[in-house]
Amino acid sequence: MTPEEVGERLVALLTDDSPDAPPGEIVAGLSGGGPGHERAVVDVPVARWWETVGTAKHNGALGCDYFDWLSAVDELDEGFRVVAHLYSTRRRHALLLRTLVPRDNPVIESVIELFPGAAWHERETYEMFGITFARHPDLRPLLLPPGFEGHPLRKEFVLASRVAKAWPGAKEPGESEAGTAKRAPMRPPGVPDPNEWGPKAGQAPPAPARPRRPVTPRTPTPPPEEDGDNA
Repeated sequence: MTPEEVGERLVALLTDDSPDAPPGEIVAGLSGGGPGHERAVVDVPVARWWETVGTAKHNGALGCDYFDWLSAVDELDEGFRVVAHLYSTRRRHALLLRTLVPRDNPVIESVIELFPGAAWHERETYEMFGITFARHPDLRPLLLPPGFEGHPLRKEFVLASRVAKAWPGAKEPGESEAGTAKRAPMRPPGVPDPNEWGPKAGQAPPAPARPRRPVTPRTPTPPPEEDGDNA
């Protein structure tokens, strides 16, 4: 099947006119790097996440028997977008499943009954984003040290290490650590000003603004001269 057919097939299998079906729109699309590299993408309501993964695995036409990975993206006010990538080892097609989890109640059903290998992926996502995977038997910390507070991949998480140590910033071409033209360290978006947060709040000098790069006018290229001998 083509990527378009994979997405359309899953949407058709999930479409249910029953009044008991959880509300929400199911949409198919494409993702990839151009013709020949696309993969099907299907967005589903969070209430149908487990059902969607199970359908993609057990339906004979789809046969997505290989669990590749699962993670999330912080979409700020929209919530957290949980993403899982499946693959069919027999039919040689990929499938990207996505759903939005509300920020005020980030809970989604675990799929480890369908793919035991998802256990570590769900633990990492729980640890980094604070998304709870219902019915997961062991949401222990996976990467962070004991006693760590917060979820580092949430966009509101403060990068405390960059308050204690200045962000080095990028350098213009030709600059070096020892050069006289060395630019002051830059503070990237999302890193708090030391004057506003941290142990030196109100004491550290404000982060410098990035100097504007001088604009060099481009000299127009003269048109080629006509050869009189060939006229």
